Amino acid sequence: MELLLFRHGIAAPRDAWQGEDAHRPLTDKGRARTRQVSQGLRSLRVAPTHILTSPFIRAHETAEILYKTLSAKHAVQICDELIPESPADKILPLLSTLPQDGYVLCVGHEPQLSELAGLVIFGKPSPGLALKKAGACEISFEEAPKPGRGVLEWWLPPSLLRALRKV
Repeated sequence: MELLLFRHGIAAPRDAWQGEDAHRPLTDKGRARTRQVSQGLRSLRVAPTHILTSPFIRAHETAEILYKTLSAKHAVQICDELIPESPADKILPLLSTLPQDGYVLCVGHEPQLSELAGLVIFGKPSPGLALKKAGACEISFEEAPKPGRGVLEWWLPPSLLRALRKV
């Protein structure tokens, strides 16, 4: 399995947002930059079979942009396991329900995504790992996703992913 962890794009500022945090949308800049990043991912030949997303609006909007650009095989699937408060290890049973030869793109939040990356690469969450907004990392597995069994293929900030769209 190939696993791409992707942090949602730039959202409305938390302190300026009047509604529930779960309803905070991407900004115009966030949508534009996420589209640019998705074009960079396409130049890396990222071809997800499944896109899983947090139900929070900013993550779901991000997932839909990625879906359109990357032409995933299956529609975006909303997963409560990707809400910010959910422990990172709760995502592993979800991943085990998907095909071993799949390419799964998970759109979510920090610090959950970097905790998941640390868990599958090192066997435990690792301080110092962090995805920037619209940043991503790719982790591969020879077998089912389990703690300590993932191999980090790349970890890229959004600025480099945007630059790749021009290559």
